[in-house]
Amino acid sequence: MKLKEGKLLTARKVSTRKVSFAASLIALGVVLATFLWFPFLWTKCYPGQHLVNAIAGVLLGPVWAAFIATCIGIIRNALGIGTVYAFPGGIPGGVVVGVFYWLFKKLNFKYPEVAALTEPIGTVFIGGTISVYIVAAIMGHESMVGALLPIWFAFGASCVPGCIMGFVILGLLRKLGYTRERFTS
Repeated sequence: MKLKEGKLLTARKVSTRKVSFAASLIALGVVLATFLWFPFLWTKCYPGQHLVNAIAGVLLGPVWAAFIATCIGIIRNALGIGTVYAFPGGIPGGVVVGVFYWLFKKLNFKYPEVAALTEPIGTVFIGGTISVYIVAAIMGHESMVGALLPIWFAFGASCVPGCIMGFVILGLLRKLGYTRERFTS
C-alpha cells in the first residue's frame, strides 16, 4: 500500500510541529526553573514545571507531557537546580492532565482545557506518594511514612499556582486558535 505524497508530507508536518513545540516547552520549563521558584518548608517549589505540564498535557497529550517533564527533570538535575523529586513531581501531573483532557473531549465538554486544573491529582497524590514510598526508600531515607502529608503540601504549593497559570495561558492560546487539534490536523 502506497501513501500519497500529500499525506506523507502532512504527517511529517504534524510530527515536526509536535517536536518543535515539545522542544520549546522543555526550554521554557528549564528557563522558568532558574527564576520562578520559591522555598516552602524544606523544599524548593518550581511552579513553572506544572505550568508546562498543564500546557503539554492539553496540547500534546499524556505521552508527550511525560517526555517533556522527564527532559526538564534531567536538564534541571544536570544544571544543579533540580532534585530527584523532579521526576515523580513532574511526570504524573502531565500524564493526568493529558488523560483528563482526552476524557473531557470524549464527554464533549465545551472547554476541555479545564483538564489543566487536574494536574495536582497527578503531582500531589500520585507523585507525592511515589516520592515518599519509593524514591525516598531508594535514596536511603528510612521511615518516611510520616512525611506523606508534608510532601503533599509541598508538592501542592508548587503545582497549584503552576497549573492555574497554565490554565490561564491555555485560555489565551485557545483564543488564538491553538488547540490540540492544531497539532494533530
